[in-house]
Amino acid sequence: MELRHLRTFRAVAETGSFTLAGRRVNLSQAAVSLHIKTLEEELGTKLFARVRKRATLTPAGRALLRHAQAILNACDVARAEIAALAQEHRSTLRVGTASTMIAIHPLPEILSELKKRFPLLDLVVFAGTSEAIVRRLLEHRLDVGLVSLPVEAPLVHTEPLYGDRLVAVVSPSHPLAQAREVTVMQLASEPLILGERGGNRRRIIDLFFEHAGVRPHVVMELNRDEAIKKMVEVGLGVGILPWLTVQREVHVGLLRALPIRGLKSRWELGLAYLKEEAPSEALLAFLDLCRAYLGRGRDRKRVGAERSPGARA
Repeated sequence: MELRHLRTFRAVAETGSFTLAGRRVNLSQAAVSLHIKTLEEELGTKLFARVRKRATLTPAGRALLRHAQAILNACDVARAEIAALAQEHRSTLRVGTASTMIAIHPLPEILSELKKRFPLLDLVVFAGTSEAIVRRLLEHRLDVGLVSLPVEAPLVHTEPLYGDRLVAVVSPSHPLAQAREVTVMQLASEPLILGERGGNRRRIIDLFFEHAGVRPHVVMELNRDEAIKKMVEVGLGVGILPWLTVQREVHVGLLRALPIRGLKSRWELGLAYLKEEAPSEALLAFLDLCRAYLGRGRDRKRVGAERSPGARA
C-alpha cells in the first residue's frame, strides 16, 4: 500500500469524482482509476460504488478512509517536523569585502571550503568600501567584513591579517616609468586615478598629500582596483595601489610600479565583526580560514617571490 495511492483514494472519497480527484492530485482520470484499482486488488474488495454518477464509499472504503486519514496526517506532521529541524540547522553568513583582489582570490576558495563544512549554510557576499561595510555591520546587515584598518567604531572588533605598501602605478610608456621612485610633488602634478572615498586606503593617500601641503589632481575615483589598473594601463593617468594588487601586471610588463618617497603608512587588511554578538560556528570557521589563507607570516601563493616595486618587468 503506497502513500500516493492513499492520497488518490482520499481525494476520490472527498470529491466523489474520479475527474475532480485527478485535478486535486494532479493526475489524469485514467491514473486515478489505476490507483483505486490497485488498492482494491491489494485489499481484495471494492472501495467505491457508483451511485447516480457519484463515487460513493463502500463499508470497506469507509473503514479504509479512517486509516488513510490517520496515516496521511501522520506523514504530513512528520514532514513538517523534519523540515523545521532542517530549517533550524540552516543559517546564513553575510560577508562584506572591501578588496577586489581578495574577492577574486582567496575569498572564493574560503567560501567553497566553508560550504563543504556547513552544507546548509547560505552565503551572502557584499562588495563595497570599508566605510559601507562597517556601517552594515553596525546595522546588523552583515556578520563579518574584510576591510581596511583601522576601523573607528567602538562596537566593532578588528583583527589584522596582512599589510601592504602603496605604490605609484604608471603605464610602461609614461615618462615616470623609468624612475626609481616618485615624489609627492611629481604625483600632485599628474592626473591621478584613485579609489573612491570612504576606505582607509584613500584616507592614507589623502593625508599624505595634505601633510605635504599639496593638492592632488584627481581625475577619476573608481570603486574597483581592476578598473583603476586598466585606466592606468591605457595611459589615462597615474594610480596609487597596494603592491600585491598590481604585482601580476608589473611582472608581465603591463604596468610599472614605483615606490613613493615619504609615504611610510602601509595599507592594512583585516577582519571586522561586532564585539557584542557571540560568533556562530560558521563565523568562527570563516575567521579561521581567513587567518589560514591571509594571516600574517603565511607564504601566500599569490605573493610568490616578491620583487621590488621599482624593479622593471
